[in-house]
Amino acid sequence: MNCDELDLDPPVRAALRRAGLKGVRDVLGVPAVDLQRQTGLFPQDVQRLLSTAAAAWRTRAPVPALQLGPGCGLESGLRLSVGCPLLDELLRGGLPAGGVTELCGQSGAGKTQLALQLCLTVQYPETHGGLQSGVLYVCTEDRFPIRRLQQLISEQSRLRPDVPPEVLSCLRFSDHVYIEHTADLDSLQLCLSRRARVLLARGLVRLLVLDSVAAPLRCEFQADDWLTRNKQLLSVSCSLQALSREFRVPVVCINQVTDVFSQSDETLGPSPSSLSPALGLAWANQVTVRLMMRRLSGTVSAGGQSSAPRRLEVLFAPHLARGGRGCAVWREGVRGVAEEEPGGGGGA
Repeated sequence: MNCDELDLDPPVRAALRRAGLKGVRDVLGVPAVDLQRQTGLFPQDVQRLLSTAAAAWRTRAPVPALQLGPGCGLESGLRLSVGCPLLDELLRGGLPAGGVTELCGQSGAGKTQLALQLCLTVQYPETHGGLQSGVLYVCTEDRFPIRRLQQLISEQSRLRPDVPPEVLSCLRFSDHVYIEHTADLDSLQLCLSRRARVLLARGLVRLLVLDSVAAPLRCEFQADDWLTRNKQLLSVSCSLQALSREFRVPVVCINQVTDVFSQSDETLGPSPSSLSPALGLAWANQVTVRLMMRRLSGTVSAGGQSSAPRRLEVLFAPHLARGGRGCAVWREGVRGVAEEEPGGGGGA
């Protein structure tokens, strides 16, 4: 849609032409502060411009996430267990079977470990917290950790003692993990539009994992290319949301974090609270659920194993209260750690 089609005052139209902003998409893709600087308009004129452009671009009224309708994953109550009762309690049963869930954190925090665990839990019957189907795992950064997946498969009886042995023996986990490697945005979009759609349409998968969403964008764009980057980011997020909505499946996107320093902070490094998910507000507005995995100092022990303590936190979600739960990465997978035993408690 062209900006000339909007109901705008002549001075505003002239300012848009001088700034070279012709389309409504161009206007909506620019932050208000930058839009004011480029056009020279007053703040109130910028706000009216954005409101007019958003109203014209929107084809239907916005719908709250909890009112999306049956089968959306939130209202229907269908959940994908993460494979641990304590973590499922934090998430009120697991990940919603619909919408985009972001799992962010520093390198080594355990994001990929939890994603691999989801690759297995999705294959369980619904009575045991799964969706009784496979997973498409899209790698954009590193090679798929196949050895760790095989280790998790061999340890499923320890991680899931609640599942009867006859059920476990019937599951062929490795046969239902579909792996794709995409090195750039073009191959990622091709994977989402073709490979993912075919697997979902045939019912072969009911979980899509993207590891990670930030890698291809960081490789292809410099800091001053933020406008083009945001357009590509919105294109990817639209594809992910469309697949989740059409096939009613959870989409998990692993994201990196950046350090945000405060001028009043006298420490030499970033504190845990100073970490912010990468890709900014443009991406945050596309996410239904945002989780963060933090790696803490110290050691926890259980069953002859030791691990660095972690904490899985809910940063925002339409159906969850903000909170967190201690956990650790064990040989059998990610398990919750009792909060009252921070120095040496057992897993659950």
